[in-house]
Amino acid sequence: MHPENSSPAPEHKVLGACPHDCPDTCSMVVTVREGIAIKVQGNPAHPATNGALCTKVSRYTERSYHPERLLQPLRRVGPKGSGQFEPVGWDEALADIAQRLQTIAARDPEAILPYSYAGTMGRVQGEGMAARFFNKLGASRLDRTICASAGAEALTQTLGHKVGMRVEFFAEAQLILIWGSNSIASNVHFWRYVQTAKRNGAKIICIDPRRSETAEKCHQHIALLPGTDAALALGLMHQLITHDWLDHDYIARHTLGWDALRARALEWPPERTAAVCGIPVDEVQGLARDYGQTARAGQPVAIRMNYGLQRVRGGGNAVRAIACLPALIGAWRHRAGGVLLSSSGHAPVQQAALERPELLAGRSPRTINMSTIGDDLLRPSSAAFGPAVEAVIVYNSNPVAVAPESTKVVQGFAREDLFTVVLEHFQTDTADYADYVLPATTQLEHWDVHSSYGHTDVLLNRPSIAPLGQARTNTQFFRDLARHMGYTETVFEESDESLCRTAFGDKVDFAAMLAQGFAPLPVPETPFAEGGFPTLSGKCEFFSARLAARGEDGLPNHVPNYEPAGADARYPLAMISPPARNFLNSTFVNVKSLRDIEGEPLLEIHASDAAARQIADGDVVRVFNGRGTHECVARVSERARPGVVNGLGIWWRKLGRDGTNVNELTSQRLTDMGRAPTFYDCAVEVVRLSAAPAGL
Repeated sequence: MHPENSSPAPEHKVLGACPHDCPDTCSMVVTVREGIAIKVQGNPAHPATNGALCTKVSRYTERSYHPERLLQPLRRVGPKGSGQFEPVGWDEALADIAQRLQTIAARDPEAILPYSYAGTMGRVQGEGMAARFFNKLGASRLDRTICASAGAEALTQTLGHKVGMRVEFFAEAQLILIWGSNSIASNVHFWRYVQTAKRNGAKIICIDPRRSETAEKCHQHIALLPGTDAALALGLMHQLITHDWLDHDYIARHTLGWDALRARALEWPPERTAAVCGIPVDEVQGLARDYGQTARAGQPVAIRMNYGLQRVRGGGNAVRAIACLPALIGAWRHRAGGVLLSSSGHAPVQQAALERPELLAGRSPRTINMSTIGDDLLRPSSAAFGPAVEAVIVYNSNPVAVAPESTKVVQGFAREDLFTVVLEHFQTDTADYADYVLPATTQLEHWDVHSSYGHTDVLLNRPSIAPLGQARTNTQFFRDLARHMGYTETVFEESDESLCRTAFGDKVDFAAMLAQGFAPLPVPETPFAEGGFPTLSGKCEFFSARLAARGEDGLPNHVPNYEPAGADARYPLAMISPPARNFLNSTFVNVKSLRDIEGEPLLEIHASDAAARQIADGDVVRVFNGRGTHECVARVSERARPGVVNGLGIWWRKLGRDGTNVNELTSQRLTDMGRAPTFYDCAVEVVRLSAAPAGL
């Protein structure tokens, strides 16, 4: 068609990818009219997405065009935490930021800390250009542990990497254990496969302290106490052994450490298991019977774990114990059998090409754990710790809301001598404490590439609209800052589209991603039918020599919670803090239509625990422990089991009744492996403050 005869179409569609911390990693189709994104939908050509998005992401335009979107750089003019800022030009802001970082770096660059996580899961807007900048600077490294590192290490110690069965084959399983996951809320496309299996006669069992939306839809719900998942897995092993529901051939050829694991499991008869887990003995026996006999009948058995179960002291051991189960019954022989926690280990990410570690020039900066940021921002300089943290650059995260023991996090960010830069879409809790708040692009406005931890495709996101206002990509910010710092290396000039190609090199068909938005990875249908685990031994390692070499237990074991339910008379209730259905971490809390659905911060409490405290549904309550106090509304509900309360999160603190959220109560203590936080290992007490308004 000749240009003079053409006219722009009233609408066009752009292929993208959901950037959020969710295993589904959906392929999106963005409809654009006259430069404005008017609709975001699931890509019907992507098998995992199947044309559908969750409620949150289907309203992504509401977030991108939000009236409170940050669209110009801001400089603080009031006290830290007050949210008082004035507009400033980009060049002026960058020049001042560079000068202040250079002054600190001249003393010790390790006094500068990046803080980021999964505000985007993209490989480009996440850690690509940012890592290059901080490597060149010599800043402290960030140990990114806040979500998944305990489970990730546990999988690596057992299966060899973050790998598992392919999610689409759950549709063919005859028994599915959904362990520690509210799939309807946090893994909705997996739930589609569960529904298919259910229609084909599969039995679905949910194992979760909370009677979630998912638990309600399963054939059975086993409401164990928080932090007792390893005990339940060992109890299942005991029954598999004593009833001989084992695949002896698979164990002999494809596992390591069976004799030792067998001895450990025989210490967990059903009575002991039930007592520790707080469930009836017949639930332990029945679950083992379902698991063992279904496999013995030659039918595929599958386990879907999620990360909730590893957010306790013994979380790594729990994941290890569960990950051992499929090898005992030979479940890996079937493409619809095995276990899935994460599939991200299948993705051939070219990490060094993205992050360019040679820019470190031989330096080995210290590492600071993002989960202990509350303590670490308050530490003085010392020989053990190194220099006090003098500057933090926050991107893709909201630590004041999401990090544990937030009283200390707030105290740290409130330091007048802490120089803080925040790249954000909105004036979050963390942005209130910044010296500079810089407007970042949303997923609709930039290039990125994504792997998934829930399926085995990689996805490309193309910008569908121009950046709004003065928003800049994370990558452009770090390019600009590098220039102001005087860095001249050509690695700081690489474009975002080029970085997308760099992320997977020649390991992925980039042309296919350009054409259809995604490309499948060549993962076998039955990756471990004949062993071949990516461990050093090539086997499923019941016993980990690497753990033993560190002085740790080489076998999975039950590690009791730091704060088990009922152990402390002052704080007799265990509290878990699962995500509210319509939020994703703290990302969508300010989207009004979603916040209206959630209402306000809630604490689910069982009727027996509520009656003992004279609490009625709708009452305002104070939830507290030795770390802090949080006010919210009580919801007397069967979703909570006796002895356990559910504080739904993660609300922005400023939107809470008393300027707090549930992380006022969580601790900075870490898991048994992986250095991860223990959000769900938290004892509290609850008292009534005021009665529910009339009519509730």
